[in-house]
Amino acid sequence: AFAFSFFGYFELTLPQSWSAAMDSKANKIGGFVGIFFMALTLAIVSFSCTGPILGTLLGSSLTADGGATQLTMGMSGFGLALALPFTLFAMFPKWLNSLPKSGGWLNTVKVVLGFIELALALKFLSNADLVEHWGLLKREVFIGLWVIIGVGLALYLFGKIKFPHDGPLQKLSKGRITTGILVITFIIYLIPGLTDTKHANLKLLSGFPPPMFYSLYEKSSECPLDLNCYKDLEKGIIAAKLENKPILLDFTGWACVNCRKMEEQVWSTPDVYNILSKDYVIISLYVDDKKELSEDQKFEYLRANGTVKTIETIGDKWGTLQTINFQNNSQPFYALLNHDFELLNTTNAYESDADDYFQWLKTGLENYKK
Repeated sequence: AFAFSFFGYFELTLPQSWSAAMDSKANKIGGFVGIFFMALTLAIVSFSCTGPILGTLLGSSLTADGGATQLTMGMSGFGLALALPFTLFAMFPKWLNSLPKSGGWLNTVKVVLGFIELALALKFLSNADLVEHWGLLKREVFIGLWVIIGVGLALYLFGKIKFPHDGPLQKLSKGRITTGILVITFIIYLIPGLTDTKHANLKLLSGFPPPMFYSLYEKSSECPLDLNCYKDLEKGIIAAKLENKPILLDFTGWACVNCRKMEEQVWSTPDVYNILSKDYVIISLYVDDKKELSEDQKFEYLRANGTVKTIETIGDKWGTLQTINFQNNSQPFYALLNHDFELLNTTNAYESDADDYFQWLKTGLENYKK
């Protein structure tokens, strides 16, 4: 809906009476309170442009790990960016003369933002698809849709397709040509992601597409990088005892961007991959899994502060397990354990340095052998 608003098919506007009433208040009151009403008038008048961006920011905050922190930073940044030009032009009025004239380029910016909105909407839909296990947006389907969106954007930038508010295009500007070339380069980068080859691991985009094992192609394992892993704690512990291997307890999430980065950028390095595949039993617990537990597995958990949490889904169960045992609820979160659930090394979280992560795993393995 936001994207098609940017394309020009309809306008998202608030009632005219609201902005008139706020403007009247600003003129009557004056002072700091008047400034507040002036800013509120600006927000109402510019809603058709800012609404889609803020709507996306709100959606992102609700579906990502950042939560309130991400929302606060995003809204603060947006407010600062919106206020800064007015402050600077008030301080240096002559700068107004150097402002570019309004025209078709503004509509081009809106349409480009519309294409970006579409791509982000698919990302949010993908998160919901993963945690709810709908099976709609497998990795190749997701990447294919991004390729189609990219092709549409490239065609628009080169003037091959138009939208309702576009005027006649006399010639292609340098900005359009440069952006179009960047978009085509991005499309070419995406194409290997449609294949079932080693080049399908689009490391620069780790965390945006669904994980590689969530695929249309038949995979030998439903675990990252075709590693052998368990998604049930009890089964994983039994396997570790049978194989006489230490446990890598991996608290992860279907919609966790940093979890995918760890798997596709760090776990995929030769040293880390080898030690994980040969020397550890991986137990991956998805804390955002919305699949309901059977009735006999549901229970009420009494927190230390006296409140009660109802454990109804698989994600509730594993998230509570992490919070109780490790006093942490962020993902990714890794713990190396022996069969008695004792730590073999300090816990670890997002670690972009593959060498450091390998040394951490190696130390845990050595402690297990001792």
